[in-house]
Amino acid sequence: MAEPALSEGPMTSVCVFCAANAQIDPVHIKTAFELGAAIAARGWTLVSGGGSVSSMGAVADGARSKGGQTIGVIPKALFEKEVADHDSSELIVSQNMRDRKAEMENRSDAFIVLPGGIGTLEEFFEIWVSRSLGMHDKPVLVLDPVGLYQPLQTWLNQLTELGFISAESAQCVYWTKDIETALDQITQELANPVTRQGTDAEIVEAEL
Repeated sequence: MAEPALSEGPMTSVCVFCAANAQIDPVHIKTAFELGAAIAARGWTLVSGGGSVSSMGAVADGARSKGGQTIGVIPKALFEKEVADHDSSELIVSQNMRDRKAEMENRSDAFIVLPGGIGTLEEFFEIWVSRSLGMHDKPVLVLDPVGLYQPLQTWLNQLTELGFISAESAQCVYWTKDIETALDQITQELANPVTRQGTDAEIVEAEL
């Protein structure tokens, strides 16, 4: 049994969006485990999608390996397929995907996006949009050690250059390849929160 992690201050909860497909390259699962362990080592609580497989299971296992607390939020449909992380400190079963995302957002002080599929991308874009519109001031980070998201980042930079994404919105996301750099960035942003107000055009587009 690992010793309980020592907290650096007020309890912080970090949500990790990541893959649940067991067929991915093991390097991504290893990264997830290491991230979970690093989160717990800072005395922070992990919030995840409540699954026991792939990166989702690994990030929770990593946190628990350092004595960390884990909160899993899983939709009822997936819970019934017996893929839930029953070792979670707290396992919440939501009615659907929308409720799951809302619960994860409410429970979290910051968000880290690991390589994942369409579900991960949906979670990333939704939490980024709400940050860019000033609906929350929680840090949003993309942790991409092997550069899997590089084409996506290049495309988003192009959209910014063409005016489809404002420079201010683009700055709402911090991209890094290093775990400790990501966690240091969260510490910095939580200490100096910046709430952005979306422009009229951005608000109208988000409502369409």
